[in-house]
Amino acid sequence: MNHTQPSFWIPKRPMKLSTSVSLLVSAVIAVVLLTAHLFYFFQISHSTQVAVKDKALAVARTLALSPEIQQGLQQEPADGIIQKLTDAAQSSNHLLFVVATNMDGIRYSHPDKNLINRHFIGDDLLPALKGHENVAINTGKLGVALRVFTPVFDQHGRQIGVIAIGISLSELTQQISHSRWNILWIALFGILVGTMGTYLLVKAAKRILLGLEPFEISALFEQHQAMLQSMKEGVIAVDDRMQATLINRAARQLLRETGLLQALECDNDEIAAASGPLIDKLHSVMRSGTARRDEEINFNGRILLCNTMPVRNNGIIIGAICTFRDKTEIIQLLQRLDGMVTYIDALRERSHEFMNKLHVILGLTHMKSYNRLEEYILKTAHSYHTEIGSLLGKIKSPVIAGFLLSKISRAYDTGNHLAVNDDSLLPETGSEQQVAVLITVLGNLIENALDAAGENGDGDISVLLHYQNGWLSCEVSDDGPGIEMTRMNDIFAKGYSTKGDNRGVGLFLVKQQTESLGGKIIVESEPGVYTQFFVQLPWDGENKNA
Repeated sequence: MNHTQPSFWIPKRPMKLSTSVSLLVSAVIAVVLLTAHLFYFFQISHSTQVAVKDKALAVARTLALSPEIQQGLQQEPADGIIQKLTDAAQSSNHLLFVVATNMDGIRYSHPDKNLINRHFIGDDLLPALKGHENVAINTGKLGVALRVFTPVFDQHGRQIGVIAIGISLSELTQQISHSRWNILWIALFGILVGTMGTYLLVKAAKRILLGLEPFEISALFEQHQAMLQSMKEGVIAVDDRMQATLINRAARQLLRETGLLQALECDNDEIAAASGPLIDKLHSVMRSGTARRDEEINFNGRILLCNTMPVRNNGIIIGAICTFRDKTEIIQLLQRLDGMVTYIDALRERSHEFMNKLHVILGLTHMKSYNRLEEYILKTAHSYHTEIGSLLGKIKSPVIAGFLLSKISRAYDTGNHLAVNDDSLLPETGSEQQVAVLITVLGNLIENALDAAGENGDGDISVLLHYQNGWLSCEVSDDGPGIEMTRMNDIFAKGYSTKGDNRGVGLFLVKQQTESLGGKIIVESEPGVYTQFFVQLPWDGENKNA
């Protein structure tokens, strides 16, 4: 039987933050407490054994210095003097046994009186018989015990016996177990404190994370990154030190072209602040705290439409964010569309004119005025060859040709004459940007020439387009009133015009877009005689024709 795999896969839901943090902290607390418990247990065991041993040695040494013990060891065991002292010491110190022996190992005292006057059991007595204190664990008549041996000396320093003290190992284990319970209570208290701390930590973390789980934050971050990288608008975010914290793909591409990317990634605030108008706006918003919307900035021939706003946290400015897009592309697209519309309008005008001429030809045919018909057709053909045919032969770009035809018609309608020089040659290019810039250049220069010629009426305007070695030379001249020398340096400034308000943009755009392609513009003028503009633009004519 075949089992088909489902067409979708549901990922396993990760653990919640509270669960994962609780498990992690609990594991850490458990490991720490277990380690501390084991360490403390071994430390307590060792300390207890040392304390018990020291206590037994202290009792043994005290008895060894007792005159009664010394005197009793020099007499017979049956006297019973030593038995009374050792019983008292055993009872008051909770010892398993206290035994005194002579140098032959014969007991002078023992809890079991039947063992008195008998030999001590165990080789751990031998070091003490040689004058050395000894501690050992051994088995005797009363069971396994920790046994301490101390030699006894008389007044002349001669060893006369040994004091042996035994402590039951079961009692020792009981004392250690009692200490272990103290450790367990401490461990339980640590677990309680750790649990409360974990609860408070999780609660604080959830508050900081706005109640979101880590996997939800991760998903939101991935969606956020995908959205930012898919946007055509550039997005830049900076912190309070003007260090870039976010630059999406569109912003990097645009800023790399304009040279601003290196400035944004620079650590030196002074260099960054002086590197471009976009960074100036970020600085300005950081200082003022006021958002700036729909502002145009020009950098390296690119017009950027920007929206910049501060980023606040608890009322304190902690950075700024700027979204922007390249307005140049929009302008170029509009200019391209305008060129196509102009071309269509020119064709429409020529179509109406052609229909009118057809009506004339039809009328002359019906009238059978063949001589006049022949004369009219020859004149029309000559006019087409001189005005349109020659233009299309020189201007290979249909968009530019249609644009010039519309300008010729406009000049005719205003009572002026616009002519394209017979020496003009314009090959078609594969660059839409170059076509858009040329339309901007010709459109503004011809319109300015028509305005200037209109002041005197019946003006002559000449256009020359010449291509050579990848460069297009464009000359537009008119016989208008000219430009005074004092105004020659101001005509390309944005907003400068002698024709009223809301003017002074045309020549600014001409210079801006010409220089954006790496070209240049020069103007010559003699007041009252002529004005001539020379524009050089890179033109990919050879690549298109190859």
